[in-house]
Amino acid sequence: MRQHFILCGLGKVGWRVFEYLRAAGEAVVVIDDRCNPSDRRLAGVGVIVGDCRRTEILEEAGLAEARAVLVLTSDDLVSLSTALMVRHLHPNIRVVVRMFNQGLITRLGASVQNIHALSTSALAAPLLALIARTGEALGLVRLPSGASGQIVDFTITPQSSLAGRPLGALAAEHDFILVAHKPAGQPVRFIQEVDATASAGVHDRIFAFGEPAALARLLARSDNESLPELLWAGLVQRLARVFYRGLALVDLPVKICTVLFFATIVLSVLIFRFGMKDDSFVDAFYRTISLLATGADMHGEDAGAGTWQKAFISGLRVIGVALVAAFTAILTNYLIRVNLGGALDVRRIPESGHIIVCGLGNIGFRVVEELRAQGEQVVVIETNPVNPFIPTARRLGAAVLLGNASVGEVLRQAGVLTARAVVTATSSELLNLEIALLVREFAPRQRVVVRLTDPHLALTLRQAANVRLALAIPELAAPAFVASLYGSQLQSLFQVEGRVLTVYNLSVDADDFTLLGMTLQGLATGYGFLPVQHLGADGNPRPLRPESLLALGDRVTGIIALEHVHRLFEIDKEPATASS
Repeated sequence: MRQHFILCGLGKVGWRVFEYLRAAGEAVVVIDDRCNPSDRRLAGVGVIVGDCRRTEILEEAGLAEARAVLVLTSDDLVSLSTALMVRHLHPNIRVVVRMFNQGLITRLGASVQNIHALSTSALAAPLLALIARTGEALGLVRLPSGASGQIVDFTITPQSSLAGRPLGALAAEHDFILVAHKPAGQPVRFIQEVDATASAGVHDRIFAFGEPAALARLLARSDNESLPELLWAGLVQRLARVFYRGLALVDLPVKICTVLFFATIVLSVLIFRFGMKDDSFVDAFYRTISLLATGADMHGEDAGAGTWQKAFISGLRVIGVALVAAFTAILTNYLIRVNLGGALDVRRIPESGHIIVCGLGNIGFRVVEELRAQGEQVVVIETNPVNPFIPTARRLGAAVLLGNASVGEVLRQAGVLTARAVVTATSSELLNLEIALLVREFAPRQRVVVRLTDPHLALTLRQAANVRLALAIPELAAPAFVASLYGSQLQSLFQVEGRVLTVYNLSVDADDFTLLGMTLQGLATGYGFLPVQHLGADGNPRPLRPESLLALGDRVTGIIALEHVHRLFEIDKEPATASS
């Protein structure tokens, strides 16, 4: 009988992880201080109501016989205390812990043996970025070669140009691998059951693995869309945008003071030109600036004794001191508040094809990082001018506009009408939804990725409000937490029609007589393993030919049902006691 997992904390992430483990047929013992043991969803599951930090509670949960412990509380101190208590009671068991403190995440894994700290924002952000680029993503895969792969689920629409094409031909043309196929009104066919000669029918669902850029083109064709090209405005237009945007950001006191300052200069030039003997316009301008901005001699000998010119010169000196001081103070305060940086960022906004990210918090900033790493042009809308992520985002090459994304004019300035996608990643779910609906008013077909924390709200929005890409962070992060329970070989999990599939890294070792000399075709047909990458012992990729033989040191990454991983590769016997 396989060992059980201990799950501490049934919050939003905890429930989603629990659903994955139950779908995979795993034995689970839940520890939570607020859950209701009579909840129908917990039928047949060991439930212990109590504090997961207490020794007696962990022992009651069967810690000595457990396979791994997953700590998913929403308090970093509680999570850390639980992880350390588990390590004290069981020095070798694998512990996966959810942490919010970014600094602790890296330090904890390096300091304590076999404790794996993960962050929901770090796990969810890459998927949010990928969905913004392509419109779909069941999972993101980091291949051993360093490349990235993506798993998508898309439906053939009636207007799609893919309808009626053989699946094998589509896979070859768009460079993807068929994972599963669900013909309309029929059961889903997984991995080796997929018939490559069958045609893609209307309303068929196709699950595919491939490189993100290739899948983006495929998904655009499935909806009969075109990908917007990245276009930049001409120099004159961009500079004009800087001027008008900068003028709009200037505070009213600055504008009033500026108008008075220059009006005084013009009036003084005219008075000196026509009221002083022998003064040209240049002399009048020179005399005005000398009196206003410097401590130059007022040259009273140029005017007669007791004349109006002397009174004007004296008054101009007094007015000049006040205007220069006020103008300098107000303008300096304006520049210190970094409004000028926002004005200059306007010139970097593309005309088309960019991605708008609303909100520069932990998740928003990580989304920007991912998008910039993938070569996407990004425009950020942030309300807080002193947000600590703004300087870093600008150094990464993203344009940052200061403003409220729920205001239509701000979205227009960011180029919402021609953007490739909009990601609403603020910390407020209501604000994210408001922004998404506003974007839909401007551009009904615009791709909008809405970041939420409540999975039920996300499901309701997808089903009832047609907000197709309303995504809950727990749904995005849960598969990585589950995968981490099994060890480093298991990289990612995703569900297809209720069945849990996994991306598995298989290494051919010297003592593995079963795999040595086996062909990829034999691995696929005998074990239900779908290879997606084959690396030789030298680390170089090899073609995915059915007749290719597995040699010593080879590494094969593939997709396989989780139950087959347990049965054939004996992942449950992998030394979970090993330090990673």
